[in-house]
Amino acid sequence: MTRPIVKTVTVAADPARAFEVFTANLSEWWPGDRHSVSAGKGEVPQNVVLEPRLGGAIYEILSDGSRTEWGVIQRWEPPAGFEMTWHPGQSADMATRLALQFEANGAGTQVTLTHSGWDVMAEKAEEMSQHYSTGWDHVLGTCFCGAFTR
Repeated sequence: MTRPIVKTVTVAADPARAFEVFTANLSEWWPGDRHSVSAGKGEVPQNVVLEPRLGGAIYEILSDGSRTEWGVIQRWEPPAGFEMTWHPGQSADMATRLALQFEANGAGTQVTLTHSGWDVMAEKAEEMSQHYSTGWDHVLGTCFCGAFTR
């Protein structure tokens, strides 16, 4: 069984602002040029959208205007956190799980991302987990954190 990926960063904002940047401002900081279905085709997405509600979709708008779903919100508790399925470029039956928590930590917020459910990937679970582990370092540690220094 492949262990969950857990990544933690601290940003200089209160939990409500950190949650807002992660969700409402997703398209402003998400590195679509490297981490998207479009990037796999040598393109950049027109937009990355998170519908802020229980049952809301997270999706990418491709260069031709079509959309490809990345997942669905399954827990929505602003500003404490949310959980979703995660399957960019895959069918929904191959979804793993993402959970994000936003907790006050001194003058900032500790953001913890947990990516689990690798068993759905069967023999590719370990390889995909390793790929995502380094990807989350860039997405969360560089891009998301960078949104607070602009």
